[in-house]
Amino acid sequence: MKSFSIPCASRSPRLGVRRGQVGINLIELMIAMVLGLLVVGGAVSIFVTNQQTYAATESLGRIQENTRTAFEIMARELREAGGNPCGKNLPAPANTLIGAGAGLNWSMSFADGLTGYDEGQVLSAPQPPAAGRGSRIAGTDAFDIKSAAGTGITVVSQNPTAAAFQVSDPNRPFRPDDILMVCNFEQASIFQMTGPNGVNATVEHDTGTGSIGNCSRGLGWPTDCGSVIGNRYTYGPNSTIARLSASRWYIGDTGRVNSINGQPLSALFRSTLRSGALVDEEIAEGVVNMQVTYMLRGAAGYVPANLVAANRWKDVIGANVTLTLSGRAEGETGVGSDGGALQRQVNFVVVLRNRSI
Repeated sequence: MKSFSIPCASRSPRLGVRRGQVGINLIELMIAMVLGLLVVGGAVSIFVTNQQTYAATESLGRIQENTRTAFEIMARELREAGGNPCGKNLPAPANTLIGAGAGLNWSMSFADGLTGYDEGQVLSAPQPPAAGRGSRIAGTDAFDIKSAAGTGITVVSQNPTAAAFQVSDPNRPFRPDDILMVCNFEQASIFQMTGPNGVNATVEHDTGTGSIGNCSRGLGWPTDCGSVIGNRYTYGPNSTIARLSASRWYIGDTGRVNSINGQPLSALFRSTLRSGALVDEEIAEGVVNMQVTYMLRGAAGYVPANLVAANRWKDVIGANVTLTLSGRAEGETGVGSDGGALQRQVNFVVVLRNRSI
């Protein structure tokens, strides 16, 4: 039998194929995984940083927006405190509102125009709720403001017996139950409008009607609630009638909590008098504190409310307000440098332009 052998050249291609199929080893795999983790970690770090930056920017924007809202509304009302459309420094107005003389409701007393409360002082009645939405946050200041809003309308004549004014505009911007002030350059009087409804050039201030009511028809000083006639005073032509504005500013509980950490959320509240009833409303969210000091006529600096004597509130000519605002919303975690809520303090000074300096 003849034998034969396979040439070496015929085996070389197969050996070459085996060498090309060699894979990576464990060390190479681990290096690749580490490099991949570094790339993923960098991407995640950039994403988290951008997310935190966005949250901080949004939080700061929320603070700035709430600051602007609080300043615009609060400063405007503070400037108008004690104001009326007839002149500065008029004597204390006659006030026929039932309960005004007894101090039963802070919104009915317009003698001072501005009354402040230090963080340890109790607010005049009726007070905010003791708990829940609208309750006052401990350690914060508050103040009440009263003024005559707008320029009002002109009186044509008055009939004291009928308790009625004829006014220049039949489309008067008042309606029954509104609290109004009539004034001239000698004195002012406060009453509740009792009628009529609809378009009419008459403003009535009778007794026995209204959610608050007038104790008498007389608008003279001092107020006499002993009879329906009261102490009469006739306001002549060109006297002015304007709607009264009463508001209370304080820091209150919103009744909501942060859904992440369960912390209660607060806001700047304003309680306003509307047609004889008080209405609470949130003006700016995220306000956690308010501190107010006052400048008295002839004094050298600002003092807290507890150092202003009860008979000196009519001498307050300026207010220094400091608000502390937090950017934390209902579902937001801390974005400050310490992991807490981003906070800013805002300070502004308001001069009461209806008071002589």
